[in-house]
Amino acid sequence: MTSPEENKNTVAKETEVNENVTDTTADNTDNDAKESPAEQATDDLEAIKKELEAQKALLQESEEHYKRLQADFMNFRRRNEKEREDLSSVILQGLIKDLLPIIDNFERALAVEEAKGSPLHDGISMVYNQLITSLQKNGLEEIKAVGEKFDPNFHQAVMRVEDPEKEDNTVEEVLQKGYMVQGRVIRPSMVKVVAN
Repeated sequence: MTSPEENKNTVAKETEVNENVTDTTADNTDNDAKESPAEQATDDLEAIKKELEAQKALLQESEEHYKRLQADFMNFRRRNEKEREDLSSVILQGLIKDLLPIIDNFERALAVEEAKGSPLHDGISMVYNQLITSLQKNGLEEIKAVGEKFDPNFHQAVMRVEDPEKEDNTVEEVLQKGYMVQGRVIRPSMVKVVAN
């Protein structure tokens, strides 16, 4: 048997050994919990790389969205300009079409043989020429017909005549002038067509 003092010494030694073991285990646990500076830098670098990739993806998505918006706006602007041009063209064509009977009346007045050379005839001629010049600046074109092949897109046949000297479907005479505005027919020429 051991004396109580020896028991105390043994217990004290065991306690000291247990404390040393606990300290060593705690030190090892702290070392495991604490990474080396190189490992921590690698982890930080990985996190930064992931964040950079996410930001690059967001930037690329934003750039694509911006490009789509810019293309949509350019298409809108082009479409708007085209619609505006078409609208102004339709308005111009309507206005000139309304003036065609006035031009016809001027031409009839100028065709009167007895009035030629009079001051009235000269005044009508000047006004007519000024009106035609102004309308031509805005796109008015007379449709050429006499001697041309009949084209239903530009001519309206109201009579057929025989003429052995001319080819079939040739325009013989213009009864009423036809006009185009900016390449679009606003009134076809009323014509006599050769039919042998």
